[in-house]
Amino acid sequence: MEEYKLPALPYAPDALEPHIDARTVSIHHDKHHAAYVTGLNGALAKLEEARKKGDFADVQHLSRLVAFHGSGHLLHTLYFANLGPKGGEPSGALSEAITGQFGSVDNMKGQLTAACNSAAGSGWGMLACEPVGGRLLVIQVEKHENQIVVGAIPLLVIDVWEHAYYLKYQNLRADYVKAIWNVINWKEVEKRFNAARK
Repeated sequence: MEEYKLPALPYAPDALEPHIDARTVSIHHDKHHAAYVTGLNGALAKLEEARKKGDFADVQHLSRLVAFHGSGHLLHTLYFANLGPKGGEPSGALSEAITGQFGSVDNMKGQLTAACNSAAGSGWGMLACEPVGGRLLVIQVEKHENQIVVGAIPLLVIDVWEHAYYLKYQNLRADYVKAIWNVINWKEVEKRFNAARK
């Protein structure tokens, strides 16, 4: 079975300056995200070994590791992809859906900002598409392996674990969340939204 690989950053580490500093981007990607990939591959290898031996005594523990590291890998992959140096605003069908469901783009940003800022401890803020009801949801995720709406497709994620901002913003999470809106790659978010509606 092919192992998961750490995706390359889609921009240079300093491309998000001054909003997110190059050193944070490098450590966040090269160390934290890489650790999730390593942990996921390790847990999957142990599960494969357990299947070969027919010994499933540790399946609960290993399944939790797959959920933790797999979710961390997926969310970090989306996080780095949904950032970019140009920023901008949502457009097209995504903008219409946001306005239709939240009243305005600013209302959605306000709700997502509040979800990010009020997450207890570490976590994520997420704009997701829930396909059964066909609606957009703002989700506050504090433990990424077990607090996601089943079936919801993440469109935009904001990492509020301290490693995402502490070097530049220290304990001022709200300043980081305010700044991150300047570097959201809305074209990437719109691409995910269009794919989720198919």
